Amino acid sequence: MKNSLSILTVPAFDDNYLWLIHDGHHAVAVDPGDATPILAALSAHQLQLSAILLTHHHADHIGGVAQLLEHTSVPVYGPRHENISVMTKGLGQSDTLELADLDLTLEIIDVPGHTSGHIAYFAPALHWLFCGDTLFAGGCGRLFEGTPAQMLNSLDKLAALPDDTLVYCAHEYTLSNLRFALEVDPGNLLLQQRMLAEQAKRQSGQATVPTVLHLEKQTNPFLRSRDLAIVARLLEAGKMSAATDDVSHFAALRSWKNNFA
Repeated sequence: MKNSLSILTVPAFDDNYLWLIHDGHHAVAVDPGDATPILAALSAHQLQLSAILLTHHHADHIGGVAQLLEHTSVPVYGPRHENISVMTKGLGQSDTLELADLDLTLEIIDVPGHTSGHIAYFAPALHWLFCGDTLFAGGCGRLFEGTPAQMLNSLDKLAALPDDTLVYCAHEYTLSNLRFALEVDPGNLLLQQRMLAEQAKRQSGQATVPTVLHLEKQTNPFLRSRDLAIVARLLEAGKMSAATDDVSHFAALRSWKNNFA
């Protein structure tokens, strides 16, 4: 695995982040929902596209693939349990993807919940995670197709990765997520400090992602839904009638976030 790999942040739409993993010559695009900024970044950095990675089927993640393929014929990897017409090879849990041009190995993790077949890509040698819309900085994705049990299990898988894993999620939702987190977990001093730090980043025009997994485990309520303080807050706020089981607590938390202004 090359030591010279880098990641370019490519903003798109209002709040999406597309990612280009590169070695200064070859590049792999992650979730290119819009081809235009990807093509611009490739040109600006004199990079040659060698593959495309997709985490799930939503248009803001796959919408630019067809146009990219008009410029360069490259393999398109994605979730084998989702129907994506531009995909050339489907991947799933425990598969390993070798990207020879970058000398990069990625492990595939099934993370259903946001969509039924959502996958994530983890680089074990670098501790990089590309998780689409499953885990966000301070939050998690909505359950459009999956169940609370699936999403909780998916988040548990990601939480089990090394603490120093860099989490390359796909949206700049951090401040909104942290406002909700403070409502749910008001006594969390690390969360309070994080909010101030992330606000400062945004005020200076910086991205708040990637985030680091150990910070998420300390401050993201969706990775802490079993915490007794959060369960007590759910009860206090009337979001559930009784403390029952882990999945019910997570479901109540996700439902609260869905309707949080």
